[in-house]
This record gives sequence, structure tokens and C-alpha cells, in this order.
Amino acid sequence: MPAKILPPPLKPGDLLRVIAPSGALREFEAFERSIEIWRSRGYKLEISPQIDDKWGYLAGTDETRRQQLAAAWQDPDCRGILCARGGFGSTRILEDWNWPNSALPKWLIGFSDITALLWSLYTAGISGVHGPVLTTLVDEPDWSIQRLLDWVEGGSFTPLKGCGWGGGVVNGTLLPGNLTVATHLLGTPILPHLDGVILALEDVTEAPYRIDRMLTQWRLSGALSKVCGIALGGFTRCEAPPTVPSFSVEEVLRDRLGDLGIPIVSDLPFGHDSPNAALPVGVEVTLDGDAGILAIASPLLNN
Repeated sequence: MPAKILPPPLKPGDLLRVIAPSGALREFEAFERSIEIWRSRGYKLEISPQIDDKWGYLAGTDETRRQQLAAAWQDPDCRGILCARGGFGSTRILEDWNWPNSALPKWLIGFSDITALLWSLYTAGISGVHGPVLTTLVDEPDWSIQRLLDWVEGGSFTPLKGCGWGGGVVNGTLLPGNLTVATHLLGTPILPHLDGVILALEDVTEAPYRIDRMLTQWRLSGALSKVCGIALGGFTRCEAPPTVPSFSVEEVLRDRLGDLGIPIVSDLPFGHDSPNAALPVGVEVTLDGDAGILAIASPLLNN
């Protein structure tokens, strides 16, 4: 079910809550500097007292991280939730999870492992933002930071330009995420309905054979037969070791996706390595596979 609700636009003075729903926080300097970007814009940030908890590679126990998310979502004064980092762990807190009742839907911002939370929220009918977490925002170029702020404050997005593979032009519902995380949602209740969806996928540090394996799973599952377009961001640091015979990641993407007969655009500026242009979840977009353009409608048109 496509997301139908965009949270109310943010404005300076609003309260945003910072949580760590996935991996343990390690990049403290980048985290603090990203916090200051939001504060310098005039936002009030409340950081979870458990932000630096550690339980193995996780940012605290499942219950602790689940409580952080629930408390932020149910806080009537909170207007947005900023995720500290990705890593792994968000899918664990989605076991037996239902989004609690809230007076107003609020912005959820993150990417990478946060894909699972964004897609779960999308199935509940609410749009989040696939965008920088608080350990990566500070490394974004100014235009990327401004793009994120513009969207959540009720502005619009300029189109993104990539490499068109052909296939014509299609309109659909944008569903951005990390390929690895999204692949592990196949066959689970968290996976949204994909009919009429334009998938936007990215990944990092996955060898070409792993990208091949994941995309083959998407093909065999039948999931790719439902989508109407694919937008590909960065697949960075995905090279095979120089001593190992391999396809390039670009060759794998072409081989596994190029025969689908739908518009595809690659090399769009989003993903793990800067720039990571913010993308809204569940809004109507136009993908031009010939011109290599991903255009997103004004938020006012999606409410």
C-alpha cells in the first residue's frame, strides 16, 4: 500500500529526537558535528540517554532500542526522528512491532540499515526520508544537506541526473533502500507491495558476486516482475579483490537488471559515500530511462 501521509513540514524550533535503533555508535565526532547542523538550523534536539549503549555490535538490547523508537514516536512534542547510524539491528526490533498510535505522524530520517524501518513505516501508510544519518550528514556537500532540509520543511526536490539505460518514461511510487537490507526483507511481512513501485537501490562493500546473488534472489522471488522502474545509486567499494576473477559490479547490474524491459537509471547521487541525496519514501515520481532523470513531485501533491 503506497504511503499516503507526509508528516507536517518541520520548522525551526521544532523538537527532534535522536535515537540509535541499529548498530552501536562509534563515530562520535561526526555524530556531534551533524547534531550541530540541525541545531544551527534552529531545531531542538533531544538525544536518547541510551544513545551510546552497546550490546555486542548493537546499540543496546532489542528492547532498549525498541523503547527508544516507541518513545520518540509517541512523544506528542516530537516532530521528527533522526537516526544516529546504520549498521545492523533495526529488523530485530521489528519483530512483533506495530507503529504505536501518535497524534501526528512524524519524520523518520535515515538510510542503510534504517531501510527496514522506512519500509515498515511505508506499509503503515506514512512517508519517511531515505537520507543521511547523524554519522554521515556532516560529510555531505552543502547542496545535499539543503536538499534534505528543503524537503522536510515543505519544499521541493530538484530532479536527480544519472545514466539512462533506456526503457522510456514511467510514473510510480518511489521505494528507496539499501539492497542488502531490502533483500533480507523478501518473504517477510515488512516487504511492501511492489506493484507500481520504482525501486531505488544502493549498496556498499559488497563484492560483485554478492550483488549478483541478491539480485538473482529478487528475480527468482518474482518481486522484480512487479516493479515498474529501477533507480540505482552508488554501489561503492564493491570491487572484487584484484587476484579473484570477477565481473565488475556494473557488469553484474547490467546482467541482472538490463533484460527486465522497464526504465532503469543508474549512477544517481545517493548511497553510502557522499553525496547521499535525500529521497522520500512512498511519493509519486517520474523515472525517465532515456534521459536518465529521476523527478520527484512537490510534497503538496503527495498529501
